[in-house]
Amino acid sequence: MKVPKKSTFEVIRMKRITACLLLPGISVLYARPGETPDTVTVGTYIISVHDINFQQKEYTIRFWLWMLYNNPKFDFSKQLDIPNAKSIDPPEVITEVIDGRTWQLMKMKCTMKQNWKVQDFPFDRQTLKVNIESSLYDRNSLVFKADETGSTCDREMTIDGWTITDFRVTTTPHEYTTVFGDPTAELLHSDYDSFNIILDIERNAWGLFFKIFVGMYIAFLIAMLSFAPQIYELEPRFGLPVGGLFAAVGNKYIIDSILPESSSFSLVDTLHTITFGGIFLILLVSAIALRLHERQKISVSRKVDYWGSLIILLAYCLLNFYFVVKAQA
Repeated sequence: MKVPKKSTFEVIRMKRITACLLLPGISVLYARPGETPDTVTVGTYIISVHDINFQQKEYTIRFWLWMLYNNPKFDFSKQLDIPNAKSIDPPEVITEVIDGRTWQLMKMKCTMKQNWKVQDFPFDRQTLKVNIESSLYDRNSLVFKADETGSTCDREMTIDGWTITDFRVTTTPHEYTTVFGDPTAELLHSDYDSFNIILDIERNAWGLFFKIFVGMYIAFLIAMLSFAPQIYELEPRFGLPVGGLFAAVGNKYIIDSILPESSSFSLVDTLHTITFGGIFLILLVSAIALRLHERQKISVSRKVDYWGSLIILLAYCLLNFYFVVKAQA
């Protein structure tokens, strides 16, 4: 093959670099000259998902993983990486050669990192994802092909408190913004093929919802009881709402202790804020009614007390209903 002139070569090289800068990941389509990547067929069978821990941002997954390939250089029992795993137990491995192709079966157990989405807790939906890559060979040498037909979950697998809504396997390129010191590399990034196990789960929420929020609602109802005594009875009028406020604050601390740190405003924060605001309005209405009563405006005082209590209760119920329904949508 005729070698292009230097100027032509430089033009071609600049076009390739420009394309890679404009379209991240397009470089995975270019293999090294004269080299065709080997295709590895990958499949999985999920055995169990357990030890879901929101506070530590982790969960444990056990699964079978199989590889079918031609290249004898591959040994995935030693050349496998799961970038989003906290820890990987040594796998149990079975390797056989069938009709000239290597079949490798591994029983895996991994503790996975997970950024839990808690904005709608306890009506949250989570996506569990396991990314599997070769630790040695990039996309110029190896690409994965997902065994979509053979990959599945154990039909008896359950996750306590959750419903599995979807399971799928995919393959995607994973770009690293480094060449790991490779002196022969022309570009500033490298690409590895990734086999992805994706599990969508949805929480069975209503039982947990009432369990964690019953204290908050009881605290608000205790505060509402302050409207029952006469306007001039100061102790129950102001003591009950303050007691309810402390109970609501305690309930929030208990719920926050089981959730990961998050800068976003979650459903838990919203409902507790509504409760704090409602208790404050109860105290405000009682204070206004008491002031009017002291000024001998008895009729106006009773109207403020009556309508204030109804408006606060109605607004509290409507706001709770709205945000709970919105979280489920």
